[in-house]
Amino acid sequence: MTVTPKISINDGNLVVHGKTILRGVPDNIILTPGSGVGLVTGAFIGATASESKCLHVFPVGVLEDTRFMCLFRFKLWWMTQRMGTCGNDIPLETQFMLVESKDTTEGEHEDAPTIYTVFLPLLEGQFRAVLQGNEKNEMEICLESGDNAVETNQGLYLVYMNAGTNPFEVINQAVKAVEQHLQTFHHREKKKLPSIIDWFGWCTWDAFYTDVTAEGVEDGLRSLSEGGVRPRFLIIDDGWQQIGNEAPKDTNCVVQEGAQFANRLTGIKENKKFQTKGLKHVVEEAKKQHNVKYVYVWHALAGYWGGVQPAGPGLEHYETALAYPVQSPGVMGNQPDIVMDSLAVHGLGLVHPKKVFNFYNELHAYLASCGVDGVKVDVQNIIETLGAGHGGRVSLTRSYVQALEASIARNFPDNGCIACMNHNTDGLYSSKQTALVRASDDYYPRDPASHTIHISSVCYNSLFLGEFMQPDWDMFHSLHPTAEYHAAARAVGGSPIYVSDKPGNHNFELLKKLVLPDGSVLRAQLPGRPTRDCLFVDPARDGTSLLKIWNVNKCTGVVGVFNCQGAGWCKVIKKTRIHDASPGTLTSSVQATDVDTIDQLAGPGWNGDSVVYCFRSGEVVRLPKGASLPVTLKVLEYEVFHFSPVKEIVTNISFAPIGLLDMINSGGAIDQYEVHLASEKKSEHLDGESQSSTATVSLKIRGCGRFGVYISQRPVKCSVDSANTGFDYNSESGLLTLNIPVPLEEEMYRWNVEIQV
Repeated sequence: MTVTPKISINDGNLVVHGKTILRGVPDNIILTPGSGVGLVTGAFIGATASESKCLHVFPVGVLEDTRFMCLFRFKLWWMTQRMGTCGNDIPLETQFMLVESKDTTEGEHEDAPTIYTVFLPLLEGQFRAVLQGNEKNEMEICLESGDNAVETNQGLYLVYMNAGTNPFEVINQAVKAVEQHLQTFHHREKKKLPSIIDWFGWCTWDAFYTDVTAEGVEDGLRSLSEGGVRPRFLIIDDGWQQIGNEAPKDTNCVVQEGAQFANRLTGIKENKKFQTKGLKHVVEEAKKQHNVKYVYVWHALAGYWGGVQPAGPGLEHYETALAYPVQSPGVMGNQPDIVMDSLAVHGLGLVHPKKVFNFYNELHAYLASCGVDGVKVDVQNIIETLGAGHGGRVSLTRSYVQALEASIARNFPDNGCIACMNHNTDGLYSSKQTALVRASDDYYPRDPASHTIHISSVCYNSLFLGEFMQPDWDMFHSLHPTAEYHAAARAVGGSPIYVSDKPGNHNFELLKKLVLPDGSVLRAQLPGRPTRDCLFVDPARDGTSLLKIWNVNKCTGVVGVFNCQGAGWCKVIKKTRIHDASPGTLTSSVQATDVDTIDQLAGPGWNGDSVVYCFRSGEVVRLPKGASLPVTLKVLEYEVFHFSPVKEIVTNISFAPIGLLDMINSGGAIDQYEVHLASEKKSEHLDGESQSSTATVSLKIRGCGRFGVYISQRPVKCSVDSANTGFDYNSESGLLTLNIPVPLEEEMYRWNVEIQV
């Protein structure tokens, strides 16, 4: 018997499961099968060149008439998605690509399974690979070191490929195979999540920007607490540090626009705005007076936007030197950045890589002594532009990331770190510890084009980023025309939930759909990702598709549906723009299997029936296996569907848990449920017919308010923590509702709810 590899090069064609993906593969392209556990289904693409250089572009083969979705860096800091059908559609700086084909190993036929092939460009030694396309429809590998002195003439493990019938498993297995191959990073599942993820937070950024003060922090916390929604974590963003600017005033105006970006750190302690009270007192006040559990502060990976002041008083031992950023051609071919315009003229104060652990450790030890629990580390990708003289971009980035993670491990025991502006593979494939990553470009409250783009970008980026860290879908304003749209996305995204409201500007009614009275949130379990039928359509630009995002809670699945049409990143003008000022109303449908792992939630013996609770409409519908529910939305509208597998608890009585009906992520309230049969015996009726014994459904519930389950027959009685309670039962829909009180004191309290049938 001949074992045919699932991925191979035959007669100049790259073939996956019998289907040609790339034609005309050049002779200098080498395919190496993956080896070892978890690598058996995959293969590495390598390439050789006739001369050594610091930058190579290798054509890999022609891609045509094949749907794909990719994630590329549209600017230095951030990725977004692009869909296409040919090589020329692959953007510069593509770091992840998923291709759709059919399995034709058994010949061409209609019901052949869909095969999903992932391409992951990797790091090899001091080099980094990315994908791009050219006008001949060739996929290319761009390989670069970022240092003219670091050259090579080959790379054997430049791109890892994996293929299979479940796209989410294919991606997951591929990243785990690369983890085993590189041994320089860890998968998300191995990392400790910081505790902030389960609590509601407030960030100072969009409230004050860099004008944040100690008084502003106090005002913001008081304002939210007085409305009954207590932030349990606080992020003091950019604006608290000691900085200075030596830039001359007569430089050209483009650079002056970005003058703040030339500022450098002049000390590791707080600036004058915070010195009157002292950072330590600000933190203590937040924790004692406002019951904040965790305080994070912001800093850049280089210290500040412009780095650290060379030979600044008290900073001499960091051996900081001025460095001038050089961006890669791929980044330059996408969106220019004002930060880089500024730094290219003024330079950045780069702490010597051998001293950078000392810098982080001294900064973080000081912060920890003030009661700070973690840091938001921003502007990370700047380091890739400074690799010259340091062994290249990969070496320098890895030095910085490893030093940062070592300092965080030493000073912040809860793994308190949010990584930001770090969407490059140099960093992602070098991170063994950081567990939270900002998933897209910022939330921009005043930019109308940004809101739909934000939701689609965080969702698609999470397909890739979510394998490394838990994606953070960013802060938002609770009082804003798009507030509920953003809130719903955070609720289904599994993201930390935090706002950046100005003091006094809050929508408490909305916040109470996200936050429980103890300040905790109902977090979905996984990174939110697009459903299978959304992978290769473009819900931001195609004018016809709604975006569907799936996730799971402990006992139920959830699908958020969003109309994200009308705006996107434009490759012609190289920036985000509105391309349809009035996108139409769109219709799609949802079904239980949109939740990719619903079979696992349901357990063995599930017949495929589910109950769906529609959050906005309040409808409860029982769906037979394979049935779907239509959904129609205008732009910037959403609906959230909770899918609960139906379980027969005794003959002719079926049950499905739903959750807290007034919380956006309703199903997040249910920790577990069990069915106990009252007796295994059957009682004989006078007419000779037997009746199944009764049963009790026991649920563990977090939160308070209207709690709902589906049950096909009116129950005998219900209790909450052993006290009988009244309930409403709708025999048409099968919805049983009862009221869960507010827990008295205990945080994260779990109620015991029992329903007897």
